[in-house]
Amino acid sequence: MSAATRFAPSPTGFLHIGNARTALITWLYVRKTGGTFLLRIDDTDVERSRDECTEAIFEDLKWLGLDWDRLEYQSKRLDRYEEAIKTLKDSGRIYRCYETPEELALKRKSLLGRGLPPIYDRASLSLSDEKIAAYEKEGRKPHWRFKLLHEPITWTDDVRGDVAFDGATMSDPVVLREDGTPLYHICSVIDDIDFGITHIVRGEDHVANTACHIQMFEAFGAKPPGFAHITLLSGKEGEKLSKRIGSLNLRDLRETTGLEPMALVSLLSRIGTSDPIEAVETLDEAIANFDFSKFSRSLPKFNIEDVYRLNAKILHGLAFDDVKDRLAAMGVTDADEAFWLTVRPNIEKLSDVKEWWQVANGPVEPVIEDTEFAAVAAELLPQTPWTEETWMEWANAIKEKTGRKGKDLFMPLRAAITGQNHGPELKDLLLLIGRDRVLKRLQSAA
Repeated sequence: MSAATRFAPSPTGFLHIGNARTALITWLYVRKTGGTFLLRIDDTDVERSRDECTEAIFEDLKWLGLDWDRLEYQSKRLDRYEEAIKTLKDSGRIYRCYETPEELALKRKSLLGRGLPPIYDRASLSLSDEKIAAYEKEGRKPHWRFKLLHEPITWTDDVRGDVAFDGATMSDPVVLREDGTPLYHICSVIDDIDFGITHIVRGEDHVANTACHIQMFEAFGAKPPGFAHITLLSGKEGEKLSKRIGSLNLRDLRETTGLEPMALVSLLSRIGTSDPIEAVETLDEAIANFDFSKFSRSLPKFNIEDVYRLNAKILHGLAFDDVKDRLAAMGVTDADEAFWLTVRPNIEKLSDVKEWWQVANGPVEPVIEDTEFAAVAAELLPQTPWTEETWMEWANAIKEKTGRKGKDLFMPLRAAITGQNHGPELKDLLLLIGRDRVLKRLQSAA
């Protein structure tokens, strides 16, 4: 069945890696079903919502390769919320409450102190007209709560299986603030009804909210959608992954790390599933592989080093035609296929290419600790033209003349020629650097 799903970020901050995972999983699911994907900007918090964050959401999703079939803003639907909420007022499913935050905190503390769950006692339902008038005269403004039915609430979750709550053990959720503005719970349900959402994917921290929302759907006369609550990501040591860690917001990841978007897609589409964490080359491959039955209830651990490992694997599989325009944009304008194939196995991110472009073309600061050895190497340097056999011919000649072999021979030559103690195979690098540059570098300490 074709699904209709939604991703509903709040533009009060930048997308965190956990939000990105929810967006990706939601998108993969709906694309696999051939359904529709709604991007809903939950921007009713006027004071904290920022246009900069909204634009970043668009850019982050596009960077990951995710598109959407419909875009909505909650801030443009306030009249609709007021109209829908009025039907709940008229039916008695939401009611006015006059407790102050301090009074509610005191009630909560008292219940906890007696070892009882901090469930709202519905005291406001028994307020007399005189008491209400007195509160109004004090200047108190009511907040409004949704009245939960004290009955079982059940659903079959795509990840968690059969889930059950009892409305009698839950607090009636607040749906309207004292200033009359609606809260997330009621707005979200109204949107999901109006936009025909059939499936909702979100973190397991929303499971209790879902129990309340199911009764809200039913109060509006609507059938609740299907739900999938995915486990939250933890840090590599199992610690809570805070969305306030700047390095884990997508804007920073895409602007400062040089990561390929498919590296992140590869990890986020498989972490927390029974599939091994492997590089995924295309979104189509990720879609074809997606299945909620693969998702586990165990805690998935996010490690940025895993993303870099996948990033390198993806780059190592790219052909020159895949990257030549990007290399040119980085200033590596004269690169050819031979250069790319030589340096490709030694990069973790594409920007690393610039280091090897510098090694091939200079200037390079040679590292020479034994000038006599460097002089012998320079003396024995073969004449052009060079081939792939030139390196071994030269190395064998140096070995015969100096008696050096293995690392004692190769490492000083690498350091003198490239200024590095690692890198692509010297037989290939020599061809990129050329005889004149190699000779000049060997003679630099003379």
